[in-house]
Amino acid sequence: MRVYFATSNVHKVEEAKHVAREYGVELIPTQAPKIELQSDNLRDVAVYAAVLAYQHVKAPVIVEDAGLFIIALKGFPGPYSSYVYKTIGVNGLLKLMEGVEDRRAYFLSVVAFAYSEGVKVFYGRVDGEIAREARGSKGFGFDPIFIPKGSTKTFAEMDVEEKNRYSHRAQAIRRFCEWLVNEGPSHL
Repeated sequence: MRVYFATSNVHKVEEAKHVAREYGVELIPTQAPKIELQSDNLRDVAVYAAVLAYQHVKAPVIVEDAGLFIIALKGFPGPYSSYVYKTIGVNGLLKLMEGVEDRRAYFLSVVAFAYSEGVKVFYGRVDGEIAREARGSKGFGFDPIFIPKGSTKTFAEMDVEEKNRYSHRAQAIRRFCEWLVNEGPSHL
């Protein structure tokens, strides 16, 4: 089975391909116009992007959007994680967390699959905490400061296989692939 993956983020592609292979699903990276809906809801952002991507590639396509939600910051940066990363980065977020004892946070991933019959949405969530300092050089985004529950390492200290054991993105891609293989359209 082949499905397009609309993203320009090579790290997302690498992580997702590792999971999809387990199900015999081939994810084909593709570029699609990126008009990102501004919303407090990741689902709305992913669905909007998936519909636009489907109209562009004219074939079944997934879009994945994710956010880091920090409990002490009332869910910030949430759906604005990419913008916050680009503007203040890891060090800026750590500065916001200075003196904050409650380090609980979670990553939420939404995979939207657009195809001829509509859009299906799949979720993944990993709870954890914000590290006191950036650690590791693997991964991307806020990976150097996120420690998933059950580990002492940040995502940036893990290789792809280890990260995918915890990852919100891996969970959402797994749920998508399970649905695709067991219930999805047979014409892919």
